[in-house]
Amino acid sequence: MWYIWLILAGVFMIAEIITVGFLIFWVGLGCLCAMLTSFITDNLIIQTTVFVITSTLFIFLTRPLAKKLTKKDKTVVTNAFSIIGKKALVVHDINPTLGVGQIKVDGQVWSAKCETAEIISKDTEVLILKIDGVKAVVTTNLSQTVSTPELNV
Repeated sequence: MWYIWLILAGVFMIAEIITVGFLIFWVGLGCLCAMLTSFITDNLIIQTTVFVITSTLFIFLTRPLAKKLTKKDKTVVTNAFSIIGKKALVVHDINPTLGVGQIKVDGQVWSAKCETAEIISKDTEVLILKIDGVKAVVTTNLSQTVSTPELNV
């Protein structure tokens, strides 16, 4: 009877690979425990009881731990959003009336505009507040706090 439990464990493990829930794995481990029990006794009721009890225990005792270990709290901000909150240097005057201005951050030149209607001259250090379209919105107030955007990934 041990080979049936082994086949069932294999089927559950393959099903776990196909799904992403990380639940069927514990049932597969319960099958392996029942297989070990089949080496001790030929009683199918005892083997099934071991399968049900161990699967239930694995699910309720170890699944929360596995979820905790695989939990990802920190979102890595990439692409354009990675420059938000960084300081930059104005390389071309930012003039809201003319709609021109450029900054340099992390070795890249970005089009920029000011959050207020002020003109920011070249070689001024600014803080990037957000991205608006293809332009970085900046301020000369370097002590201002900036919140990173929430990304739905």
